[in-house]
Amino acid sequence: MPGTAFSLSPQTKGNKMKKTGTKEKLKKISGVAMFSAIAYIVTFAFHFKVGDFLTFDVKDAVFAICGMVFGPLSAIVSSFAVSLLEMVTLSGTGPYGALMNFASSASFAFFASLIYKYRRNYSGAIIGLVTSVFGMAAVMMGMNLIVTPYYTGMSASDVAGMIPTLLLPFNLTKAVLNAGLALLLYKPVSTALRAAKLTPPAENAKVKPLLTVLSTVAALLIIAAAVLYFIFVLKGQFSLGR
Repeated sequence: MPGTAFSLSPQTKGNKMKKTGTKEKLKKISGVAMFSAIAYIVTFAFHFKVGDFLTFDVKDAVFAICGMVFGPLSAIVSSFAVSLLEMVTLSGTGPYGALMNFASSASFAFFASLIYKYRRNYSGAIIGLVTSVFGMAAVMMGMNLIVTPYYTGMSASDVAGMIPTLLLPFNLTKAVLNAGLALLLYKPVSTALRAAKLTPPAENAKVKPLLTVLSTVAALLIIAAAVLYFIFVLKGQFSLGR
């Protein structure tokens, strides 16, 4: 009848909200699975090797972006899954390598995404990535002192002696390179995810063009500097495939 207002019953509203929540969870699971697959492909496709037992790739940048889009817990879950998969398919270092890979990736992604979760803008992304560089390096120094002696047979004092000349520069440069890549790729990746409706629209999506250009140039310079340091200072080798 004209003028009659119809409203959904509480049960209908509840069912609608439940379906919406389930749909959002499925989108999140799909997104995290997609990032995990990309991280694994990156790990398989290319990596840097320094010395006899230090090897890294750029999957940490993928995990960081995953965490910045879907939250810190998603980044940790993705890091854990890929570390296990890498252990059984690609790595020859067994549980030791899986543990070190997980510690490195999870700590880097966690610090970056945790700060960004509460400060969702460019400054939050930069602060988060800078924090992740030093946070991951600190975590890996502790892990090297605890785990590396068991894997290599070296004494803890010998491992400690390698920290200032090899382990710390290696981990810092690795983290800087991944931070540069995350800064470079986050905006286009998040925009693509929103276009695909895998994530909700951003509240403050507009970014000044000059800021975008400056951050892109800064990211490219950071990446170039890290790669050059690996090659010419740490004497690292770049490899395609496994």
